[in-house]
Amino acid sequence: MEDFDRVRDYLTGLQDRICAAIEAADGQARFAEDRWSRAEGGGGRTRVLRDGAVFEQAGIGYSDVSGTKLPPSASASRPELAGASWRAVGVSLVFHPRNPYLPTTHANVRHFRAQRDGQTVAWWFGGGFDLTPFYPFDEDVLHWHRVARALCEPFGGQARYDAHKRWCDEYFFLRHRDETRGVGGLFFDDLHTDFDADFGYLRAVGDGFLDAYLPIVERRKDTPHGEREREFQLYRRGRYVEFNLVYDRGTLFGLQSGGRAESILMSLPPRVRWEYGYAPQAGSAEARLAGYLRPRDWLRKPA
Repeated sequence: MEDFDRVRDYLTGLQDRICAAIEAADGQARFAEDRWSRAEGGGGRTRVLRDGAVFEQAGIGYSDVSGTKLPPSASASRPELAGASWRAVGVSLVFHPRNPYLPTTHANVRHFRAQRDGQTVAWWFGGGFDLTPFYPFDEDVLHWHRVARALCEPFGGQARYDAHKRWCDEYFFLRHRDETRGVGGLFFDDLHTDFDADFGYLRAVGDGFLDAYLPIVERRKDTPHGEREREFQLYRRGRYVEFNLVYDRGTLFGLQSGGRAESILMSLPPRVRWEYGYAPQAGSAEARLAGYLRPRDWLRKPA
């Protein structure tokens, strides 16, 4: 089996496994699948769960797309890609829970290859996962990062975790708000040192997502809440929209390369609000969130 086919088969299976686990965790709704094709090459299957008992919306997409011309934003930074054909395969998910005490989450694992005259001129892996709480709990954040560090252990240990945790903090940063999107996790891109080792790390990240997220779902899905918490959740979802539409490279690449807008934008929450000049009351639970939206070394005690 060719290397690309191995990655493709893993990713289709990953989408299936995550969907089954989230349906079980929700206990009410099921994913609806939308299969699509792309005129220039390839296609995918977008799955969306709506109006569940736990998840207001959960979207997870698999795509295997190809083309003969990259958008200028990609080829300008990688001159070796100019004039090359390309193929990209990946799984991306964003889950928006109902309960404001249960964090939104995102994960993505992907593989890219470019060829010219039948020869591969570039390939790499990328991915990661991150957590966006509205009412954060240290227990949840510590668990999330402990899982992230543990899956890094066979691939460079603490050094790999430190590097990709830092990359996540830097990538998911809203410069116009001077805050991180959430409490971080892992992020990596352009990983192309050794195919088998790099593919192994991609699988560890993909497989580790459920280990990181499902225990938080079980702890927080039934936490009592009211209209105040719901309104704050909707307000903070606005930050998610701002990041995805202004900074997210995957969103921009997809739209600029002629991708399917409906699938690319499934990451956006079903309900959201903005409020001019909003400031939480000093000392409130809502004000507490700001202290978490800065890069922090969660797993090492201060000296």
